[in-house]
Order: sequence, then structure tokens, then C-alpha cells
Amino acid sequence: MLVSSEGINIDSERLASAQRADPDCVMSFIAWPLNQKLAFSVWPDVAWRKTHGLHLIPARNAISLQSRASVHPMTTPDLNLLITLDALLTEGSVAGAARRLRLSPSAMSRALARLRETTGDPLLVRAGRGLVPTPRALELREQVSQLVLHAEAVLRPAEQLDLKHLVRTFTLRTSDGFVENFGPALIARISEQAPGVRLHFVQKLNQDRTLLRDGTVDLETGVVDDTTSPEVRTRALFQDRFIGVVRVGHGLSEGEITPARYASGRHILVSRRGRDKGPMDDALKSLGLERDIVTIVGGFSAALALARASDLIAAVPERHTQNLRAGLHSFPLPVMTPAITVSMLWHPRMDADSAHRWLRECVREVCATVD
Repeated sequence: MLVSSEGINIDSERLASAQRADPDCVMSFIAWPLNQKLAFSVWPDVAWRKTHGLHLIPARNAISLQSRASVHPMTTPDLNLLITLDALLTEGSVAGAARRLRLSPSAMSRALARLRETTGDPLLVRAGRGLVPTPRALELREQVSQLVLHAEAVLRPAEQLDLKHLVRTFTLRTSDGFVENFGPALIARISEQAPGVRLHFVQKLNQDRTLLRDGTVDLETGVVDDTTSPEVRTRALFQDRFIGVVRVGHGLSEGEITPARYASGRHILVSRRGRDKGPMDDALKSLGLERDIVTIVGGFSAALALARASDLIAAVPERHTQNLRAGLHSFPLPVMTPAITVSMLWHPRMDADSAHRWLRECVREVCATVD
């Protein structure tokens, strides 16, 4: 006599007879009642199976599910099996699921074996000439179907952008001059096309690009230089040149402005990094001249405010500060300084975002049309 793992007596002659009759259907079986698992080495009596409501799965299909699941725990599930399981539970047959996923029946059978091992449940059992789902399979059917539908939705290309119903806040990091010069036209364009979109302008106090990376800032404007991270995407908006600015009635508001006359005045230097020299000083130095820098400020708005209220001279970008210079006297600089290219910058993770692409196009169009 043999004794199963559950202490049930099994006739050794029955085992040998079963092996001769069907070698594929002996040696390892899992018995599946509604609420427990019993491991056998051979078929129990038909009457015993009926009494206990058991289903037996051949070794070639089950391969001792209980023991293998415990010996080889699945730490990283293969999510592709969800699609296979959905097809099997929907079709109710290996052949039907194979046709649905364009696989061979043998490949689908192997996938079913993996699913049985992974879930610890036979999922589909033989009933006459077909297969019927186990209680566990019935529990999983709706859940698996929804998971597959959600996954397909995630992987589907984004739907066409509906600007009229878009609700979103974009954070733009830029200078006060950019906001004052281009902000009104940009806000008007955004409001007309997408009334649910809000623009949040924040001051650009430094060159820190990590705000783009971590998503704190959606878009930034500025000059691309050697400190710009190579991972950041950029697109040029416009070129600008520096001009001189003084209050109306200042000595430089009349007459010819020579390099020597310009250098003899008292100056404001704009530097967010606190540097005490700039391109203007390099140009004057090449002529043997040096200007008197009285104060250093962090932005062009502050420089223009000081020039408006004193005899100090400011040098600022022309287009960038057009609206800020109302009521002031502007003049071409008497020395050549490099032109600057103002660009917009964003993180590559926003490349494929349709709403962000639309925002970038709005900024580009506004900068191209506002004088």
C-alpha cells in the first residue's frame, strides 16, 4: 500500500495499472476541491473523487503545482501572461485562445502551464470534451479583463488634444522683462485657444536646470551657454542686442556718444551670478577704456528702475525690455558687443506631451510677432 501526503491509502497495484494504461496521467496529480489542495500520486477512486468534489490534473499539465510554486517562488511576474490568461478565460479553450493571439496550440498549452504554476491554480480543467474554469478562474476573469483593457489604453497613442476642454497649469520660469514684453500677448493667445489653461510665471533667479528635470518648471526662457545641461531640449526664439539706457535729460540723451564719453559715466552692471565684469567691459578694454561700475543688480528690471531714478547708465537687451523702457532714453552702444539668442528650454520627458508641444508653439509664435 502507498500513502499519499494527506495520509490517504493508495493501492500500489492501482498505481502500476494506471501507469501502464496512461503513462502521461500518473505519478503527479493535484486534487482541487473548492477550498483546499490535496496532493496524490495516483488517481483516487471515482467514487472518492465525486464524494469530495475533486478534479485531477495530469502531471504533464500540472507538474505538481503546489510543490513547484513553493520551491520556485515568482518574485517578478511575467505581465505578458495577463494577456494570455485573458484570452484563455474569454475563449474557454486552448485552441480558441491560440487563434485569438495568433499562437500555436502547443505554445498556448505551455503558457497555460506557466499560468497554473504562477497562480497555484489549474484555472481550466477538463470536463468531457471541453474545459471549464475553476472558481479561482471565475474570480479572476473580470479583473484580468479590466487590467488588459487599461494596459491597452495606456499603450494607445494619445487622443487628439482638445484645447477647449484642456484644464492645466503650466509653470514658466523667465525674466520680468520677458513677462512684461511677451506676457500679455501670450496670455491672450492661451486664453483664446484654451480657456482652462493657466500660466504660472516664476522668477528666474539663477541658472538651475534641475527644476526642469524634476517637473517643478515646465518651460524656461534664457540664453543657452556652457552651463546648460546637455539633456535639456532647446529652441531659439529670437536674437537680441544690447543697447544703452538713461533717464530723459541725462547728459547722454543728447549729442554724439563716443566710447570715451560712454565709459566716463557711472554704470549699472546686470549679473545674476554676481560677476563684476561683462562683455561690455571686454569691448572697452580692447580700446584702452574702463567704465566705472557703481552697482551690480540681478535683473534688467532693477537696472532700468535705477536708471530711471538716477544718473546711472544701464545696458539691457533691446527686444527683451521694450515695454520696460517706456519713458527712458535708449541709444546704440558705441562699442560692439556679442548678440544674444534667447531660447526656450524644456526637459525631454515633455517632448511627446501634446499640450506641452502646443504651449511651446504658442511661445514661439508670440516671440516671432511681438516687436
